[in-house]
Amino acid sequence: MAKTYSWHKLDEGNLPFTEKAISVIEVNGKKICCTLYEGQLFAFAFKCPHAGGIMADGVIDATGNVVCPLHRYKFSIKNGYNCSGEGYYLKTYPIEQRDDGAYVGMEKSGWLW
Repeated sequence: MAKTYSWHKLDEGNLPFTEKAISVIEVNGKKICCTLYEGQLFAFAFKCPHAGGIMADGVIDATGNVVCPLHRYKFSIKNGYNCSGEGYYLKTYPIEQRDDGAYVGMEKSGWLW
């Protein structure tokens, strides 16, 4: 079954404007992180899946991975893949650029959808 998303317009004032800066934004009552990498916006989980480190306190490395500030685990901002080998997965969120701004997709779940 294909994933379905509800799309939420992002507040332009809260988005990062410099490369590799990580912003915390709230979407539909949920905190997520957003970064600008090579001119493209990416969104990912607020907390590390390993020990709950705040990902906004980490850094984006030269190859486009977000590095957790606690244990230096690395995750691809494109797909959440744990590229330092520990076997965890960081949730990522799709972003669409539309004529009226950027939108982030939050996955719909539950039997009502």
